[in-house]
Amino acid sequence: MLLWDSVPKQRWKGNPLFSCRKKMRLLLFLTVCQYAISSVHTYSVSNPNVILLMADDLGIGDLGCYGNRTLRTPYIDRLAKEGVTLTQHIAASPLCTPSRAAFLTGRYPIRSGMAAFSRVGVFLFSASSGGLPSEEITFSKLLKQRGYATALIGKWHLGMNCESSNDFCHHPLSHGFDYFYGLTVTNLRDCKPGQGSVFLKGVQKYLVIPVQILGVTLVSLAVVHYVGLLKVPFQALGYCLLITAISLVVLIFFFYHFRHLNCFLMRDHQIIQQPLSYENLTQRLTTEAVQFIGRNTDTPFLLLLSYLHVHTALYASNMFRGKSKHGLYGDAVEEMDWSVGQILDVLEKYNLRSKTLVYFSSDQGAHTEEISSSGEVHGGYNGIYKGGKSTNWEGGIRVPGLLRWPGLIPAGTYMDEPTSNMDIFPTIVKLAGAQLPYDRIIDGHDLMPLLQGKVTRSKHEFLFHYCNAYLNAVRWHPGNSESVWKVFFFTPNFSPEDSNGCYDSHVCFCHGGFITRHDPPLLFDLSRDPEEKVPLTPKTESRFYEILKVIQLAVASHTRSLQAVPDQLSWDNLLWKPWLQPCCSSLFQSCYCDYESEDSLLEVHSG
Repeated sequence: MLLWDSVPKQRWKGNPLFSCRKKMRLLLFLTVCQYAISSVHTYSVSNPNVILLMADDLGIGDLGCYGNRTLRTPYIDRLAKEGVTLTQHIAASPLCTPSRAAFLTGRYPIRSGMAAFSRVGVFLFSASSGGLPSEEITFSKLLKQRGYATALIGKWHLGMNCESSNDFCHHPLSHGFDYFYGLTVTNLRDCKPGQGSVFLKGVQKYLVIPVQILGVTLVSLAVVHYVGLLKVPFQALGYCLLITAISLVVLIFFFYHFRHLNCFLMRDHQIIQQPLSYENLTQRLTTEAVQFIGRNTDTPFLLLLSYLHVHTALYASNMFRGKSKHGLYGDAVEEMDWSVGQILDVLEKYNLRSKTLVYFSSDQGAHTEEISSSGEVHGGYNGIYKGGKSTNWEGGIRVPGLLRWPGLIPAGTYMDEPTSNMDIFPTIVKLAGAQLPYDRIIDGHDLMPLLQGKVTRSKHEFLFHYCNAYLNAVRWHPGNSESVWKVFFFTPNFSPEDSNGCYDSHVCFCHGGFITRHDPPLLFDLSRDPEEKVPLTPKTESRFYEILKVIQLAVASHTRSLQAVPDQLSWDNLLWKPWLQPCCSSLFQSCYCDYESEDSLLEVHSG
């Protein structure tokens, strides 16, 4: 209804004092008012602020809103109470790097080269040359073009440099973010003294024994040459010894200085703390996020707050340490929940609550194999779901999915349709009034029609689950059925065999002797068996082969849509390259600096 229609016309109808000129003035005034009101409505609907809260390795069973009764997560639960809870929200990959690439681009990571054919599926070193290609279009790029202020605070894990230590080709600022405060790689046990090493088993298995064999071989050849039993070119023997010695020195130097070389905090392009200090780290990340919101109260903004919690190394500030019922892991979850509360409070403070879409999720499921050297459980809880991080069992990919936007998304509702973290891309791009890229396939779908009840079925009839670059499983939700079929072409070999993970290798791998292939594929109906306990057979499911045929046709169509792209996670792109090493001082000074603490001290003294 127009404002003009609401004017009580009986007050002026027939009144000679109400001249034509006055009528025109009133009409103009009401038109202006109507425009102003519609402009506010358009701002809130078409250009909302967007806050994306991304946890790391959080289990769906770790939150109160998903059934946990012992961990205290009141602020995250508040998001669920005031918004929509997605109960079948799926990460595009069960590993950090590919999942985050898919989240930012709305595309399966295989399309951008961010899915590995090698055993290692994530970036481990700051001086690797791989990363999210510059040709990829992120939601941050598109929102920035629409006038949004954009910031990433926390973990990136999608590469940094290509050819030099400061070309920043893969850096967040090269992918549409105006501001960055955080880590370019990830949080690892090796980053925190006393927390052990994620490389220890691998070094022992793949380096120590080969080096010992090589050493014994070279010494034996030298002895044989010396006693005259076999003539070995002395120069060749010397070169072999020299190369071996240099290689050992480089390896020892790298792993001894791993924390300094790979665990550092950046602000934009500058390293401000090397190595990273965990003291009040979540508070610092939260303060940065709150200040960013405060700087942009009059401008549409995109904030991606990417927590380090609850990836190991676990940490918590004194305010939370020892307060939960689940050790250091529980302390970390509850500290993250506090941070979410701070973000919600600042939206209230600046009256931005109704103008802001808030999303909370995790990049993949909990890392069930995470156990400290003292035997304390450092991994989360995936509820009733099987497996965890690095697997495509539901525990590895079914993650929390909470969305709140007061007045636009109904509060306290649950959505059991299949959705993906790739859906955030088209959802916020459309809300910002930007155009989706037309020169590439976008695998995500706009969530708003589903969230607002305009449709009742997800557009994801099929979802393809990759283990690195290998198609591992497929999910099919037929339009005329409540069933959600899921097939596995191979499954990881758990170790020990009767466990719920790959404890012997710390993570599950995707090929060779680490998997078991299935022909015919394993088939489950998640609507009846969400725990994936009992595979269906032709005897227990009459449509067994019919279902497999439909899925195989979908796989063929999906495979045809893939194009060859450079492998960003090849061994060449993964390995440490000294010339790419970021360093705030010099390698000879162990790459040490702490401008963060110095700035904090200056603020204290100036105050």
